[in-house]
Amino acid sequence: MSTKIKALCIALLLSMPAAASAQTIVAKVDVSDQQMKVYVGGKLRHKWPVSTARAGKVTPRGAWKAKWLSPNHKSSRYNGAPMPWSIFYSGNFAVHGTPHIKGLGRPASAGCVRLHPDNAKRLFKMTQKVGLRNVQVVVVN
Repeated sequence: MSTKIKALCIALLLSMPAAASAQTIVAKVDVSDQQMKVYVGGKLRHKWPVSTARAGKVTPRGAWKAKWLSPNHKSSRYNGAPMPWSIFYSGNFAVHGTPHIKGLGRPASAGCVRLHPDNAKRLFKMTQKVGLRNVQVVVVN
């Protein structure tokens, strides 16, 4: 291959936009202040009130990759309770919308992380966009 053709190929490669890489989303839940902070590519994008486990129940602490999505989930453990926009991250635990929005900002759930349905839908759609492997749920005190 001639030097001119090599130079032309290199110039073309350098002028092409880099392949779009999915940005990592971290949904960090702080149980002590009942808040979720959503980071996209390391930058804080959203801060929302949540409800985690009420007295006698547990929201596990730790970090997990999102496992599966269910847009219209109904609880199999709690009489078909609505769990819209569910993002499951550890067994039966999920981040999901709730009809009990007056309870947001204080412990009220059976262990899942409850969000306002609008915020749950937004996080769900963001997760769909970047893919499950690029979403991490972190729960701390």
